Amino acid sequence: MDEEVLDKAVYLYLKKKGFTQTEQIFQQEQQNKNKNSSSSVTATDVSLSDPDLAKQILVFSQSESIPTLYHDGYSKLRSWTYSSLDLYKHELLRVLYPVFIHCFMDLIAKGHLQEARAFFNTFREDHEMMHSRDLTKLEGVLSPSHLEEMEFAHTLRQSKVNIKICQYSYDLLLQYLHKTQSITMLGIINEHIDFQVSPGQPSSISDDAEAFSLVGSGQDAANLINQKEIHWGLLEDCLEDRLDKAGGLLSDSEKTEGEGKEGELDENKKKSADGGKQGGPLKKLKKDKVVGGAGKAARGEGDKSTAAPRVKPELTLPTISTDVEHSILEDLRNRVQLNNSTLPSVSFYTFINTHNGLNCSSISHDGSLVAGGFSDSSLKVWDMAKLGRMGTGENDSDGSNGGKRSYTLYQGHSGPVYSASFSPFGDFLLSSSSDSTIRLWSTKLNANVVCYKGHNYPVWDVQFSPLGHYFASASHDRTARIWSMDRIQPLRILAGHLSDVDCVEWHMNCNYVATGSSDKTVRLWDVQSGECIRIFIGHRSMILSLAMSPDGRYMASGDEDGSIMMWDVSNGRCVTPLVGHTSCVWSLAFSCEGSLLASGSADSTVKLWDVNTSAKTPKNEDNKSGNTNRLRSLKTLPTKSTPVYALRFSRRNLLFAAGALSTNV
Repeated sequence: MDEEVLDKAVYLYLKKKGFTQTEQIFQQEQQNKNKNSSSSVTATDVSLSDPDLAKQILVFSQSESIPTLYHDGYSKLRSWTYSSLDLYKHELLRVLYPVFIHCFMDLIAKGHLQEARAFFNTFREDHEMMHSRDLTKLEGVLSPSHLEEMEFAHTLRQSKVNIKICQYSYDLLLQYLHKTQSITMLGIINEHIDFQVSPGQPSSISDDAEAFSLVGSGQDAANLINQKEIHWGLLEDCLEDRLDKAGGLLSDSEKTEGEGKEGELDENKKKSADGGKQGGPLKKLKKDKVVGGAGKAARGEGDKSTAAPRVKPELTLPTISTDVEHSILEDLRNRVQLNNSTLPSVSFYTFINTHNGLNCSSISHDGSLVAGGFSDSSLKVWDMAKLGRMGTGENDSDGSNGGKRSYTLYQGHSGPVYSASFSPFGDFLLSSSSDSTIRLWSTKLNANVVCYKGHNYPVWDVQFSPLGHYFASASHDRTARIWSMDRIQPLRILAGHLSDVDCVEWHMNCNYVATGSSDKTVRLWDVQSGECIRIFIGHRSMILSLAMSPDGRYMASGDEDGSIMMWDVSNGRCVTPLVGHTSCVWSLAFSCEGSLLASGSADSTVKLWDVNTSAKTPKNEDNKSGNTNRLRSLKTLPTKSTPVYALRFSRRNLLFAAGALSTNV
């Protein structure tokens, strides 16, 4: 058998290269050998006497045919998929992308660089619409060493793809692969794809957003982690309970009066704030998106909050002074109950003259203070009450306007400021920077109090806990860290993400912290143990924003592509995707009773979503006819040309937003 294989390999090589005369001589030798094997010595006899040479001939023969196997195998699979029945086509098409990228990377790994490039250019158009960013990254893979050196390519090679598919589509695919003897394609599918086969009819095309996911850890490992116990409820003796004891909410007329007072106050505050002097296009995609969910300590007596279970704190929580508690309870009594027919009033703070220097923005819980972090390493804070008395916010940032500035300047960082976060009571402000430090500022003293050092690389996000004192940070070093104000070293280091941790968000009971990463996953961590207890898989691009619902049951995450996903924290499953934004979702915020979700995007819009409708959908998950109703967008609020950096619901349910006026949008 070895002799025949070697003879065939040599013959095919001679024929492919066009060596006609040598091919004829070789055939004559073979014929003579068959007539009288003892009297003739052929090339294969010589090669068989040298095992190493025989092995090299076989390896060379196989390597010559590898590019053809990949190209023809994928081309035939593609043709078969596109010619399938429409009922199953959209499910079968999901298989093509992972097969395509692994064919390309396998060709690179085997050293067929030109053939790999030709293969990539031939078929990339099929996947441009859904995976353009991934393809741009893969285009930079030019040698086998790049597969190891480039983090994205290495992650793809080590991970598996999860694809949801119905039983009949799965059977059709297997039948095709076995019938055509497509061993190469079958090997790639077997090695790199995990099918989640469901009974019944194919899912609808609208499910494609959650039917395909590339994960760093295997789905089995994620499922194992997601089985861990979690207590998602609110804290015992929380402010909602104290409000009940103190007499509950005001009547509707009193609520309206309270809202009117806050609205009048907001009219005086609603001024434009000026921005930084300088700055370039410094990592705008890594720009911090301050999420409105952090720090919402006080929740009203909405259905969700009262129905949520109560849990004990795992951290030693700070005490709230009597005056502050009374102030919060007063806000809760005057809070407007929002729903799909009662939408919030919105106050938008616009930064002007920023010259592309604004990286992040944060709004205090009552909207009285607005902070901006700039590329020139400065942090600026505007007091809306003072700004209202000055009559305008259009002052020069260098203070040349009569020697007066409309803001307080905080200086201390030595690199661009990427994140800022006000404490729940507005007395402190945190900022993080590319200089790898986090600084704590006192808004009363207007001074830097502490500089926290622990991260080794730029810190993209920092967020106060809902009750203050503790805070969490997210960094380029692939870790998140838990800190307390009174210690200069981190209390916990949360390691597990495969790429940058871009955003961080506290759970309402302060026992858990969520992190979003460039590895396209969201993780939930136990603050006490530092252990990952949930992995949320489904996004197709880096996670830029997170928000927790007031009852702690649901979490929303926004990504670079403009998609928002609602997750059930209790089981780690996606409740529903919210599709509507056309660019990065930089900020998310739940209303105080949890009935609405606000999202702010680089597409210069704020969208309001009906959470109650969306959260009910998964109970009828098998009923595919209901999918068209799941993306419930209540209202879109466009700005003229202002990407939305930050959102914040006040305790009275007034929505604050902030962004920098852009001439490029």
